[in-house]
Amino acid sequence: MDEQTILEREGGLHKGLSKAQVVMIGLGGAIGTGLFLGSGIAINYAGPAVMISYLIAGVAAVIMVLSLSEMAVVHPTAGSFGTYAELYINPWAGFVVRYTYWLAQVIAIGGEAVAAGVYMTYWLPDVPVWMWSVGFAAVLVYVNSRSVSDFGSFEYWFAFIKVAAIVLFIILGFATIFGLGFEPVGFRNLTGLPGGFLPNGWTGVWMAVLIGIFSFVGIEVIAVTSGETRDPEKAIPAALRTMAVRLILFYLLALTVVVSFVPWTESGAEVVAQSPFVKVLSYTGLPYAAGIMNFVVISAALSSMNTNIYLCSRMLFSLARGRYAPAFLGRLGRTGTPIGAIFTSGACILLTAGVSMFTPLAYNYLFGIAIFGALIVWMTILVSHLRFRRAHRGRPLPVRMPLYPYAQIFGLVLLAAILVTMALDTEFWNISWIVGVPWLILISLAYLIWARRQRAHAARAAAAGSGGGMG
Repeated sequence: MDEQTILEREGGLHKGLSKAQVVMIGLGGAIGTGLFLGSGIAINYAGPAVMISYLIAGVAAVIMVLSLSEMAVVHPTAGSFGTYAELYINPWAGFVVRYTYWLAQVIAIGGEAVAAGVYMTYWLPDVPVWMWSVGFAAVLVYVNSRSVSDFGSFEYWFAFIKVAAIVLFIILGFATIFGLGFEPVGFRNLTGLPGGFLPNGWTGVWMAVLIGIFSFVGIEVIAVTSGETRDPEKAIPAALRTMAVRLILFYLLALTVVVSFVPWTESGAEVVAQSPFVKVLSYTGLPYAAGIMNFVVISAALSSMNTNIYLCSRMLFSLARGRYAPAFLGRLGRTGTPIGAIFTSGACILLTAGVSMFTPLAYNYLFGIAIFGALIVWMTILVSHLRFRRAHRGRPLPVRMPLYPYAQIFGLVLLAAILVTMALDTEFWNISWIVGVPWLILISLAYLIWARRQRAHAARAAAAGSGGGMG
């Protein structure tokens, strides 16, 4: 299939997103509740050296996203990395990547919906969590069903809240560390505790890289917006560069404040999941610190949900336009959005939210598919880029990823090493292999069945055509 066919196949979406909105959408997708609540697991692994872990993860994310930007500028499509895999690897890869990513995001959104419902019990403990979860999901599905410019405006302000909160947290955190108007905290917790800066050695640092990688998942949303962005040749590369730098700085600076403030020896996953951001704000004398942070965390969850619903719907839309999914999922509403794909994704999100509420063990298995799928998608993006460059050898490109092909090879080796590490860890991470590999086998069988039916349909059509010609 040629490049022009793909561009025409996924056409019809309205180009209503600005560069500023695209940057905020990217930040909204990559900064979920993980930074506010989930970084405690990484600190448990690495101690103060968690900053090195997130730097390594950030490098992998930047390599992936800059490689993706090259292809997104040449092929601004909703299917993004899925269509690139189809075009530059083979149709099977495009099929598997898009369905895997769609399922991974559906699972992630279901988890965020439940989390947002749990956070609401801080103010209204008598209202059931499921009511908040369903209500939030329904509202955000409606937001996504409106025009893409409305979605962009909504997400801009959603993401702005958590970005502003992170910036405030970093400013107040460093002010207290250096004693600028407060009793100085200093950096004694970084090196003065048992074990020093590397209490669990490089093994702990490496295990924390796994958490870091999953924290950056979502950064690839910018490439998906390329089909609906005004002037994507300029907006996408600029947005990707700006957002990648901001994202790394936000994570590194915020984690520096956390490990400086809270001794890592007291940073059990439960403690860090709830206290460091509130503790910094409380130390500065800011009133209602716990309530403020609860509002910010809810905003972070809803922002992440909103962006990921967008991602899910565009993956289904792309699959339908490629005839890999029912045709109604590729139809556009009057606002230029794929209504069928949005509401189908919304229904599946509610199902995963229900699974996480009633059977936590089953949800762990679903989450295993999500984290395994995210790594497979990133690796496929890098392989697609290597093939993309080979196909465009000697041709001018609007954007060129530096250090090609060494950066891509390094990224592939790093991600493969993470996958192997997950397989060897029997406490939790190996669950991703236990369910991820069967998922890949299942979706590959689905592709083979689809491909066989397509060949049979083509053969019947050819036979009918030749028969008509003879008559």
